[in-house]
Amino acid sequence: MSETPGLVNAHHHLYSTLARGMPAPPQTPKSFPEILEQVWWRLDAALDLEMIRWSAKLGAFQALEQGTTGIVDHHESPNAIEGSLDVIAEACAEVGVRVRCAYGVTDRHGSEGAMRGIEENRRFLAAGGLGLVGVHAVFTCRDETLEAAAGLAADLGVGVHIHVAEGEVDAEAAAKLGPLARDDWLLAHCVHLDTALPGTIVHNPRSNLNNAVGYARPFRFANRVALGSDGHGSAMLEEFRLAYVMHRSADVAATPEPAWSWLEAGRALIPETQEDRVIWSYEPMDPWHLAFTPGVRPLRVEIGGEVVFDEGRPTRVDPDEVEAKAAEQARRLFARL
Repeated sequence: MSETPGLVNAHHHLYSTLARGMPAPPQTPKSFPEILEQVWWRLDAALDLEMIRWSAKLGAFQALEQGTTGIVDHHESPNAIEGSLDVIAEACAEVGVRVRCAYGVTDRHGSEGAMRGIEENRRFLAAGGLGLVGVHAVFTCRDETLEAAAGLAADLGVGVHIHVAEGEVDAEAAAKLGPLARDDWLLAHCVHLDTALPGTIVHNPRSNLNNAVGYARPFRFANRVALGSDGHGSAMLEEFRLAYVMHRSADVAATPEPAWSWLEAGRALIPETQEDRVIWSYEPMDPWHLAFTPGVRPLRVEIGGEVVFDEGRPTRVDPDEVEAKAAEQARRLFARL
């Protein structure tokens, strides 16, 4: 057995845990924009606060099952904006997982919807909530909205969490963000980024493969790189393994160390996770071993001095209830879609 600090998922959509309840899209998506329009944006629009609550609880519980003690979440629910960040923060706190929240501002639903998103970020952060100002992506925001989000973040002393050049549709991201981006920003994906921007690049290898947008090659920039899942669970050791083999596919001389450094960099985004302790089923917990050893699992997770996961079960919540309630909300989601 081996003990380490907790892991951090640097880019997560906690509501995506309900995606398994979705029916098939109206037609088979054939491009990244069609995937967004027919799958993820339909899911966003169908969410209400109760769905968000139980999805967040399930996502937090599943994070503990993977030894992940911190989540940096990026959330969107255009028909349930107000109070949504509180719901997520409270759900994660009940499970015991650390979270940094952001609401993804977008003009997809008009300028009024964008301003409601700006206000949800402002309200949550000004009241003492932990997080960043969220923005969906450059290609779904007017210049005025990007400037408003960046200005709010600067005023509140936090960064911006934004999808950057995930697909070719967002190819102008660098040019538009160049005057705005700062070192405390989180730049998710960056697959088609052609010019370096200030901030931490959040590499999401599984999501990029799933959406067929390409390989981000995050090592091509000098930025700090952290690993995320983009809502595909919180199995960060699996993300590390995938990040390594994708790096290897582009450079046969690549070793596991760079991908391991990306995994460890996530802790800087939630520094308190350095105090968390995870006892694993395997030893030693080093990159060369873990790159080729699937199935490593946490036996015990301690967050802030409290044991929140032990012998395969969370200690604060009933996992059977969480899974049952999340399944009920998934059925409601299915009916709406």
